[in-house]
Amino acid sequence: MTKDALYRFMLENADTRGEWVHLDNSWQEVLKRADYPEIVRDVLGEAFAAVALLSATIKHQGSLILQIRSNGPVHLLVVQASPEGHLRGLARWSREPTETGLNNIFGTGHIAITMEATTDNERYQGIIALEGEKLSNALEEYFKRSEQLPTRLWLTSDADSCAGMLLQRLPAQQHNEEDWTRVNMLLDTLTPEELLNTEPAELIYRLYHEESPRLFDPVMLRFHCSCNLGKIENTIKSLGQEEADSIIAEQGAIEVNCEFCNSQYRLDSVDVARLFAGIELSPASPALH
Repeated sequence: MTKDALYRFMLENADTRGEWVHLDNSWQEVLKRADYPEIVRDVLGEAFAAVALLSATIKHQGSLILQIRSNGPVHLLVVQASPEGHLRGLARWSREPTETGLNNIFGTGHIAITMEATTDNERYQGIIALEGEKLSNALEEYFKRSEQLPTRLWLTSDADSCAGMLLQRLPAQQHNEEDWTRVNMLLDTLTPEELLNTEPAELIYRLYHEESPRLFDPVMLRFHCSCNLGKIENTIKSLGQEEADSIIAEQGAIEVNCEFCNSQYRLDSVDVARLFAGIELSPASPALH
């Protein structure tokens, strides 16, 4: 099975573009770092697949972040994709959901899609209510409102991998509505088992062989966290020396844990003094627990 890859494809006879993604090792790296209940795990996996698909769909040179905040059992979910194909994410819950469905998992909340440029401080964010039975429904509504392009998503996840497929109608002056209806009906025949276990070329041909499908070379993806000592230093500088010294006096050191990858950074009084004196700190390797 092709692992940790995203394939783009075209359906030449239906004015439709698509993407297929399958995440394995990158998904396992996420699961190593937290013991998620099954329902929480599966919706986080769907979000991982969705962000990989969205980052390849939306024209943007930078990171894409999907964030859900809500008042239900799962009150926070965040997944980020970088232009280099790096993925990371997490979910936080106050109690274990007992039923599937967005309302049962999240309660009332909103979903935000944020795009951060890599070359400047530009930032675009779209926010919509978290509505629908599945995460795919909520994201289809996002595309309907923000991109104004008919878009379909099919997402699935389990303890081993997560996967997704996206279809989007190409911008054109005229469309044959029957084409879009037909490709959607075929997508609805897809099962979770097929999406998780079938090679992309075989799956796309099986579904859309009459649409003259054209498959492009894959983009490889992997888990990677962007936390580093430099970012921790900047955070401490933003506190100011008085606040930093106060933390040192109270706790003996400033300790920062990355929630995405569990890396731990520790700066003592000497490190902080050097930091505010403008002396470069010696590189430190975070510890992973």
